[in-house]
Amino acid sequence: MTKRIGAKKKISRKLGASLWGQAKDPFTKRNYRPGQHGASTKGRSSDYGMQLRAKQRMKFVYGNISEKQFYNTFKLASTLKGDVSENFVSLLESRLDSVIYRANFVSTVFSARQFVNHKHVTVNGKIVNIPSYRLKVGDVVQVREKSRSLAIVIDSLQKMERDVPSYLQLEKETHSVKFSQKPTFAEVPYAVEMHPHLITEFYSR
Repeated sequence: MTKRIGAKKKISRKLGASLWGQAKDPFTKRNYRPGQHGASTKGRSSDYGMQLRAKQRMKFVYGNISEKQFYNTFKLASTLKGDVSENFVSLLESRLDSVIYRANFVSTVFSARQFVNHKHVTVNGKIVNIPSYRLKVGDVVQVREKSRSLAIVIDSLQKMERDVPSYLQLEKETHSVKFSQKPTFAEVPYAVEMHPHLITEFYSR
């Protein structure tokens, strides 16, 4: 278990928002930073501080993604045609673990990564166990037949705690989801307000 997973209960409080919109998020009860002086450390952030906070929020929303992976995704977004911020969000949302989470096959983005690692899903009929695998428009992701009876899958699909975004076509009966179009920032159902343009400013310093 990494330090990040072990401390994820504190992440929302540290970054000042309920990042995943969960009812049991500690931020809903104590909306200040953890630690002895957490409740008394509010103040106006510098431009750098706001950019850093925006970067941290976005990175942690995608679970256990490393800083290196996050930055490399941004660098790739910078080489593509169009708006860098839009490209960046689109690349993050095209990750296999992100799609598993958005489709409600599992309850958290952390469990989505583990779900993929344990070979519970296929892409276009082939097993893929790489959480960062980047999907292309038209790809179909499906929970393997022997994995559909797992309690985590049954419970998550019954509750459907999150809205499925318009760039995904979910078929609950077949436990499959189609990556139907390139995501845009406006279509991504983030639980809190995100500012990708501040991330672009942060990495462009």
